[in-house]
Amino acid sequence: MKILVIDIGGTNVKVKANNDQERRKIPSGSFMNPEKMVSEVLEFTKDWEYDYISIGYPGIIKKGKIMTEPKNLGQGWIGFDFESAFGKPVKIMNDASMQALGSFREGVLLFLGLGTGLGSALVVEGSVVPMELAHQEYKKGTFEDYAGLRGLERMGQKKWQNHVKNIISKFSDAFLPDDVVIGGGNSKLLTELPQGCRFGNNNLAFQGGFRMWEYIPENQG
Repeated sequence: MKILVIDIGGTNVKVKANNDQERRKIPSGSFMNPEKMVSEVLEFTKDWEYDYISIGYPGIIKKGKIMTEPKNLGQGWIGFDFESAFGKPVKIMNDASMQALGSFREGVLLFLGLGTGLGSALVVEGSVVPMELAHQEYKKGTFEDYAGLRGLERMGQKKWQNHVKNIISKFSDAFLPDDVVIGGGNSKLLTELPQGCRFGNNNLAFQGGFRMWEYIPENQG
C-alpha cells in the first residue's frame, strides 16, 4: 500500500511517502489555505507514486471531519473536500494525535508537541484520545501562551523551558502516563527532559500517518 503523509504546520507543510522517498517541506503560514496546500503538495510530489493520503491537521477533528479553522494558517478548511481535490482516499487526524500514534509503544502514552502552538494527545493501548489542552487556563493566560512559540519569543529560552517542564509535570500528574513523548519543532531547544520523558521527531509523525491505514480492508480502493 503506497501512502502519502501530509503533516500541516504553521511554518511548513511536510510530506513523505512510505516508499523510502525523502521528506520534503513546503513553506506555510497565514497565506496557506486548503486549495493552495493541495496545489503545492501535488506539485512537490508529482514524481512520487501513492494511492492513499493521510493528513495531520492542526485543529480539532471529529469523525474524520475538520471542526475548527487553524490559528496559524489561512481559512476555508472546514468542509473542504480533500478526497475530491486529491482524487484519492484521504484520512484526517489531528497533527498531535498523528505523531502520538506513531510514537506509541505500549500502555498509556502522553504526547505534547512544542511548535507554533501546543499539541496534545493520549494513546491508550493503541487507541488515540485527542485532546485540546493548549487553550486551557494557565498562569496569566493559557498553556499555549507559555509553551508555544509566543511564549518562547516573549520569555526567552530559559524561562520558557521552566514553564514547559512545569506543564509536563502537571499533565503527567493528571493522566498518569506510562510514557511521555515531547515532539514538535521547538522540542530541540530543551536542554533536558523530566524523568520518564523522551523526545519525538517528525519521522514518528509520518509513522502515525502510515499506521492510520493499517486496518483498511484489502478490497477497499
